[in-house]
Amino acid sequence: MSGGDPVSDPTTAGGEPARVGGVVPPVRVEVVRRAWWAALDWVYAAVWQVRSLGPTTPDDYLTGDGAPVVVVPGVYETWHFMRPLMDALHDEGHPVHVLASLRHNLRPVPVSAAEVMASIDELDLHDVLLVTHSKGGLIGKYAMTELDPDGRIDRMVAVSTPFGGSRYAELAPVAHLRVFRATDPVLSALAQERDVNARITSVYGVFDTLIPGGSELVGATNVRLPLGGHFRILGDARTRAAVLAAAHPR
Repeated sequence: MSGGDPVSDPTTAGGEPARVGGVVPPVRVEVVRRAWWAALDWVYAAVWQVRSLGPTTPDDYLTGDGAPVVVVPGVYETWHFMRPLMDALHDEGHPVHVLASLRHNLRPVPVSAAEVMASIDELDLHDVLLVTHSKGGLIGKYAMTELDPDGRIDRMVAVSTPFGGSRYAELAPVAHLRVFRATDPVLSALAQERDVNARITSVYGVFDTLIPGGSELVGATNVRLPLGGHFRILGDARTRAAVLAAAHPR
């Protein structure tokens, strides 16, 4: 038989996936699944932008006797995006602090990290658990490595953080998105700071809409969940479980 055998070669002569026994090949299923995950992801982000206008305030989360938590959201996000994780942590007795002054988190990583650290110092917090999303994880790692000589930050949970950058950043039309290039000086310097990684838990899905290379961090506790998306992972019960496990290490 000339050409590839239809059972072992799942492509047509034109390079398109071929049906094998009437079943769509895994490659096509994966493309459809990722497209669906991406659509759900942007819907989730839009919903939480609207929910940011709701009546919930930072003061609602300040009670509790557990270790203090400071949350740092990603770019274009307000602290409201973190509320599913904040609710879980507050229910476990942790006082949760947000920095409303970060607004939509468009400033450079070092600037925002300095603000996070200044707030921790001003509130006189110790044994802090940083809970972060996306760019927030870079801000948190910068604070841990460069701005915390007194060791006020105990550890960090970073959800969907581009520790290794994102190739999409090369195409970004604005400067505050191009900082996610792997070659960005701040991101490159953070990649060389590995001692602190042992105090970081990186939580991420099998597919990320904005970070195609994933969020694995060498030397960290890496938790790869069977989820797709960059934003909607924040609202998943498995992410909440991973964050709570990092908050209460055995």
